[in-house]
Amino acid sequence: MYTDSDPIIAIATAPGRSGIGIVRVSFGSAGAEGAAQLMNALFHDQLKPRYAVYVPFFDATGVPLDRGIGLYFPAPHSYTGEHVIELQGHGGPVVLQLILRRCLDTSHAIGMRLAQPGEFTRRAFLNDKLDLAQAEAVADLIEASTEAAARSAGYSLEGAFSRDVHQLVDAVVDLRMLVEATLDFPDEEVDFWEAADAPGKLAHICDALSTVQRDAKQGALLREGLLVVLAGQPNVGKSSLLNALAGAELAIVTPIAGTTRDKVMQTIQIEGVPLHVIDTAGLRNTQDEVEQLGIAQSWNEIKRSEIVLHLLDACNSISEEDRAIAKRFPVGVPVVRIFNKIDLAGIQPNVRDSKDGAACEISLSAKTAMGIELLRAELLRIAGWRVCQESVYLARERHLRALHAASAHLTAATEHAVCNLHALDLFAEELRLAQVQLNTITGEFTSNDLLGAIFNRFCIGK
Repeated sequence: MYTDSDPIIAIATAPGRSGIGIVRVSFGSAGAEGAAQLMNALFHDQLKPRYAVYVPFFDATGVPLDRGIGLYFPAPHSYTGEHVIELQGHGGPVVLQLILRRCLDTSHAIGMRLAQPGEFTRRAFLNDKLDLAQAEAVADLIEASTEAAARSAGYSLEGAFSRDVHQLVDAVVDLRMLVEATLDFPDEEVDFWEAADAPGKLAHICDALSTVQRDAKQGALLREGLLVVLAGQPNVGKSSLLNALAGAELAIVTPIAGTTRDKVMQTIQIEGVPLHVIDTAGLRNTQDEVEQLGIAQSWNEIKRSEIVLHLLDACNSISEEDRAIAKRFPVGVPVVRIFNKIDLAGIQPNVRDSKDGAACEISLSAKTAMGIELLRAELLRIAGWRVCQESVYLARERHLRALHAASAHLTAATEHAVCNLHALDLFAEELRLAQVQLNTITGEFTSNDLLGAIFNRFCIGK
């Protein structure tokens, strides 16, 4: 049975060959004694704390397996908060496995085992080196797909998101203390309530929460990106538009209708926001069984899209087939109607409001790239993206849900205060529930099941 106090070890660098490979050990309950035992066996010496030392890594017969850098970090001044040793050697898979096996054999008596995914960062969280939002930012920094996402993940790792959440929690706690005091003196509750400006304090908390929600939504957009699906009849320029957006020839373009039979996906970025663009097969009635499969797959992608780009030919009027396609788009998903091939129709690029439910209409040429910047700007607008500041922090869907739930509880608290000042017990309970939701973000109130779900998605060695 694994415990959070077991000594753990893992290769911390990615699989494959590299110039340098790292083996990381965190000693848990074995502490300084376990670290000293490993150093004696592996180096035939003790490492000076927090100094990089060039040493041989000996096998059981005293023959060096490799030579590299040994680092020893005594608790609590380490990543995990436990006694930690890092071995930096050559990055060959075989030599790293030999060092790993040597460490396991040497430390078998103290119960050292291979680390699970994310277990080093989990230890850092459990030992108060990082809160949960910062721990998640570690994984987000590793997985960042754009420079803006990486910078925002680093901002979260430094504690920017956590600080904002803690300030909200502190303000809620202060207001709860006021309400509890008011409940203790019921005969004076109106005077006490107004003299302390409790309504003003609550309004200030709601405003601050709205700001955090807004920034968190921006961060979630940076982290997750948007799924954009190109849809329309065959030969309207979907593949050309994908190539124009990506700035590369990713999809085959021919004048033959039905060329695209399988989806082509490419992640691009606009202002640092990742967009996962999918080019789909042309939508039409066909007897070709292979093309039918591609069209069925197209509709499946459209159903899960977050933005649909409905392409039409600017040289022709909207047909009944185009209207039939538009009627099948999922309800609630923004649709941008794109009139392509304006280079052939003699039309200038433009953006205009739609009169029949689409988010907007854009005239452009995918072939010449005229109007592409208009499309890029509209995609950001529909996504709700503001001009990116350095202060945007990365956020996850669970953070957004917690912030939304906290906002709902604060709204309920406001309604209790306005409608019935004598129902302060209900007001106090809504404040408590809002505090619980905010605390789940930083992990001060978090179930073990949630911790497992979060850290199991980390890479091994981190």
